[in-house]
Amino acid sequence: MAEHWNLPPLILHPFTGGRSVDELLAGSKAAAAKQRMAGSPPAAVGEHDELERRILVGRYQEICMLTFLGKDIVRWLAQCVDFIERSGAAKRLSEQSFAALVVEQPPQAVRDKLERWGVTDRRAVFSRAIGIHTLFNSPPPIETLSPVLLKHYHRFADHAYICFQHLRPFHEVDSRQFDFEIFASEEYARILSEQWEKV
Repeated sequence: MAEHWNLPPLILHPFTGGRSVDELLAGSKAAAAKQRMAGSPPAAVGEHDELERRILVGRYQEICMLTFLGKDIVRWLAQCVDFIERSGAAKRLSEQSFAALVVEQPPQAVRDKLERWGVTDRRAVFSRAIGIHTLFNSPPPIETLSPVLLKHYHRFADHAYICFQHLRPFHEVDSRQFDFEIFASEEYARILSEQWEKV
């Protein structure tokens, strides 16, 4: 019978609030407005430029969000490798093994929780977060990013994830053998606090 491993929990920290969330929403609304304008009489230059600006600022906030999420995931990948090495597992596993696990086939309980959180496409979100984090350790200033990258960052992130996965050969792991839980940082802190109170 194959060994079963309970990996460290994946803990996700909150992205941010306030203005950044407002800019995300404004960017989404601007993109929708621009789509509606396609096929309509040409908009005034000023209106078109403002929509474009709001779209780019919204995309920048998406990049920021994915950079921070990627930081949490990449930290977890390293923790998993360290945990397995210390546990004396027969196979040498790499970050790529656990990246494939979290992106492609996380445990069912993790999938269910992400759906409750409103994450409808975990593959895209997690793979792009890893990809973006391989490019940026922290969000770069918006003025250093080209409009092409801002508008199409998801394509760059998708390819960056593929490049990350191809950095070295890796063993694929199965969620039936490697289990883990996912928590928001506040939720995990509350669980730890409750456990400490029982001691």
